[in-house]
Amino acid sequence: MKPHLATAMLALLAGAPSAFSQQPSSDVPPVSENKVDTETFTRTLVSASRFEIDSSKLAEKKGVAADVKDFAALMVKDHTKAGEDFKAALEKSQTTASVTPQGPQLLPNDQAMLDQLKALDGDAFQAKYITLQTQAHKQAVAMVSTYAQSGDDPALKEFAKKTLETLKMHEMHLKDLAAVH
Repeated sequence: MKPHLATAMLALLAGAPSAFSQQPSSDVPPVSENKVDTETFTRTLVSASRFEIDSSKLAEKKGVAADVKDFAALMVKDHTKAGEDFKAALEKSQTTASVTPQGPQLLPNDQAMLDQLKALDGDAFQAKYITLQTQAHKQAVAMVSTYAQSGDDPALKEFAKKTLETLKMHEMHLKDLAAVH
């Protein structure tokens, strides 16, 4: 197995990342409207996935409305599945992009968002969770859509194409939640 794949797989298994949301970070270049490089895509995706799962697990415990709790459970399920699909795509990929061997660390903005949520409960948590999930999914759709159209690695590009519809569905669900809450 290629060394970069072993490292990436170890990182994926260590944190079970699975989704896609990212705010621009100072250590990751911003996604342009027509191109995102494979290194940025993989690093951002791993952090975003971990944020999605960790924040949604918090939502399941934080005294939110039943529909928000159901959405959080859907996020954990769908993004865990996406993480498995990403791992499979990495095994087929031609990329030399690497993921840190110490596991999938959250990028600074993802960590800051998670920290904000950890400090809240009840209605305040619910409002912030919906807001952050909405922002994260908007950015995820943009990044994944861009990579699906112009990515360098065929296996990761195919993964992005398959994942995009799920992200768009999540985005629509979030609009519904925001309208109700």
